[in-house]
Amino acid sequence: MKLVYDLDLPALVEMFQTWDEPAYRAKQVWQGLYQHFWNTPEQFTSLSKSLREKLAANLRWDALTPDLKLASSDKQTIKTLFKLHDEKVIEAVLMRYDRRRTLCISTQAGCAMGCVFCATGQMGFKRHLSSGEIVAQVMYYARLLNEQNERVTNVVLMGMGEPFHNYDNTMAAIDRLNDADGYAFGARRFTISTVGLVPSIRRFADETRQVNLAVSLHAADDETRGEMMPVNKKYPIAEVIEACRYYVTKTGRRITFEWALIHGVNDTPETARRIASLLKGLNCHVNAIPLNPTTGYSGKATDRQRAEKFKETLEQAGVPCTIRMRRGIDIAAGCGQLAGKSPL
Repeated sequence: MKLVYDLDLPALVEMFQTWDEPAYRAKQVWQGLYQHFWNTPEQFTSLSKSLREKLAANLRWDALTPDLKLASSDKQTIKTLFKLHDEKVIEAVLMRYDRRRTLCISTQAGCAMGCVFCATGQMGFKRHLSSGEIVAQVMYYARLLNEQNERVTNVVLMGMGEPFHNYDNTMAAIDRLNDADGYAFGARRFTISTVGLVPSIRRFADETRQVNLAVSLHAADDETRGEMMPVNKKYPIAEVIEACRYYVTKTGRRITFEWALIHGVNDTPETARRIASLLKGLNCHVNAIPLNPTTGYSGKATDRQRAEKFKETLEQAGVPCTIRMRRGIDIAAGCGQLAGKSPL
């Protein structure tokens, strides 16, 4: 049975037409889903009882079942472990920053990329999420925030999974959430994070979307990056940077490089100077964050002094850098840290 969030508006209209129902009824359902955040057929009281029964009988509405919800001690980060219909598990996180309400959502159950410092990479690949399962994570938190008279301000596809490995479903989800007659979430408020799948970066560039792009770099030489990120063997740093330059040239947009600061591995001034050399002349920004600890990796987060020196060295070489706060450490808010403990 099809998940309701897997349908775009034309597909919903087509379904209603097969029931000899007018198109405006489909529009009512669409707006109920994405503007009122309804998630059961019974809530659509503007529809007849028989039509609500058809919706219940022909579509699946239980995209995600919250299995565990944890709040950080400062109450600014909420992480939810969801069960899917096939008992696979995924995670999504809500982070509050001043006026921003940022979601970090998943695109896969598990991940095939195998990055050694990432809890999701350590658990391996389970399956792709459908576009509707990606959408449903946003709607879950949109519903939660709406009850508090708040709304989602940013969505980062940086949770479990590699978004570009599930390219079509990821983009379909973004398009659905961006629809002006539905949730109408601005394209520039999405960020896609990739480990550097070169063909997909180029495809994404050619589509000239307004969606932000972040590339997980984490090392300035192929040997170090290859030890941390197996994908580097297929797409070495030079090819990744070349694709990033193509993206910036094609779209005119700035690109972000993600950097997990690991003590004694990739946090030295020498490393920062090598990065600056790699990125010279590129419209970019380095987003550095001390490593989130995982049980499957022995590396430790860099300390504040080394992080500041790393940032200073980059900026002296002309590369803007921000050191991000780690959020939700006390609730294992890093990607895959809850799901990795689940027996499912």
